[in-house]
Amino acid sequence: MFDIVILTERRYVNPPEITPYIKNVLAEDRMLMDALEAKGLRVLKLSWDDENFDWNQTKYALFRTTWDYFNRFSEFKPWFDQTKTKTIFINPAELIEWNLDKHYLQDCAKGGVHIPPTVFIEQGDKRPFQDICNALNWSELILKPCVSGSGRHTYKIKPAEVEKYVTIFSEIIAQESMMLQEFQHQIKTKGEISLMMFGGECSHAVLKKAKPGDFRVQDDFGGTVHNYKANENEIAFAKKALKVCNPKPLYARIDIFWDNNDNLCLGELELIEPELWLRMSRDAALLFAEKIEKFVKSNV
Repeated sequence: MFDIVILTERRYVNPPEITPYIKNVLAEDRMLMDALEAKGLRVLKLSWDDENFDWNQTKYALFRTTWDYFNRFSEFKPWFDQTKTKTIFINPAELIEWNLDKHYLQDCAKGGVHIPPTVFIEQGDKRPFQDICNALNWSELILKPCVSGSGRHTYKIKPAEVEKYVTIFSEIIAQESMMLQEFQHQIKTKGEISLMMFGGECSHAVLKKAKPGDFRVQDDFGGTVHNYKANENEIAFAKKALKVCNPKPLYARIDIFWDNNDNLCLGELELIEPELWLRMSRDAALLFAEKIEKFVKSNV
């Protein structure tokens, strides 16, 4: 019997080749496992789709590096629905389900959290893509699926280029819902801040910057990550975003940036499997483990 299973994906279980990226993933998993084990907790790291594990054999499961779930959603969702009846997820299952789909941004906006101008397009919508884009009258648009991550099917589109994306839009909207957002230009110049929140407390932050000529800050696309000290306004913004969550998450990553009017704006509220850059803060893994230990003890 284990106290906690740390959930990953197959790529990060005994990988045959250790690239610099995979090395960082493994190192951060190890940092958290060591911090939890130092508190006397029995910990196992396992791929979420492991067919040989009995999920009744762990009290808790913690999503960490399950970064294939959005590409395998038809497999992931049934596994999730079944496993949540056998063990307790950290964060809570109902919170994860809410956060799986970017429609949650509507709830954030209703809760007074500033988000970019956003339009949701539901699966099966038959309207011509050109008509949807023309009605918005935005100088540049971002198109992406409502269930996504790591920049999957994310496109920056100028009005004159809409015709190029008609086919890909038609193919995707037949299968899943999508969203359009007005492009916020300062993401290219100032970057995006990620604040790591454990138990509602800001542990540390990083600044992510896109490579020259791109807008995607993910390292998959050449983006870079830098140490960053969040100020009081940025931390307050992140805490305001957390207030929308019900129930409250034990851990979260709040991605924010400056909009076209130079106001702080919510990019993503990451509650499922956020990259936490534990390696960039000496005490982050310890703080995370403390919050997990407290949670475990309060649920005995």
